[in-house]
Amino acid sequence: MTIKKTSQGKQGFKTGEHVVYPSHGVGRIVAIEEQSIAGHSLELFVISFEKDKMTLRVPVAKVTSAGMRKLSEPDLVTKGLETLTGRARVKKTMWSRRAQEYEAKINSGDLIAIAEVVRDLFRADTQPEQSYSERQLYESALDRMMREVAAVQKLTDSEAQKLIEAQLAKGPRRAPKSEEAELEDAQDEAA
Repeated sequence: MTIKKTSQGKQGFKTGEHVVYPSHGVGRIVAIEEQSIAGHSLELFVISFEKDKMTLRVPVAKVTSAGMRKLSEPDLVTKGLETLTGRARVKKTMWSRRAQEYEAKINSGDLIAIAEVVRDLFRADTQPEQSYSERQLYESALDRMMREVAAVQKLTDSEAQKLIEAQLAKGPRRAPKSEEAELEDAQDEAA
């Protein structure tokens, strides 16, 4: 038996509000339901992830242990975007170990950690091609970050992606070579 409550707020969350669920990204609370399961009454947040066409029900009592949180403040989003312009910090460990670390950062739900993954796995057009697993992790992190930036700054997903890519292009040795730099390189090779 399900009873829908739509206007009440629980633990600081209310219906219609965007939230971040660590392992799925940004979703919107569409209802707060009360369900009777095995004779026990249980209150649940009903969270819709429209892009994934998924609905998640999270028990109100498990919200903090699940890591569900409100959207980041605008200053934290700005800090996350600034993180993208830094130098990539790639450890010299085996790829499988780094991949696990990147996956853990993505699923942490922490915007700064996700921005670090985007920064570290970003490849400019002038850089070598990524492996399939690198590209998958990069796209996953980019998607998570893009959705949160879009929700906080009230942008479309594509506008948020362009903003993130513009920040990535500002990073060290990522900007395309100017014609002058290419001429200097050609002259150096000829000498």
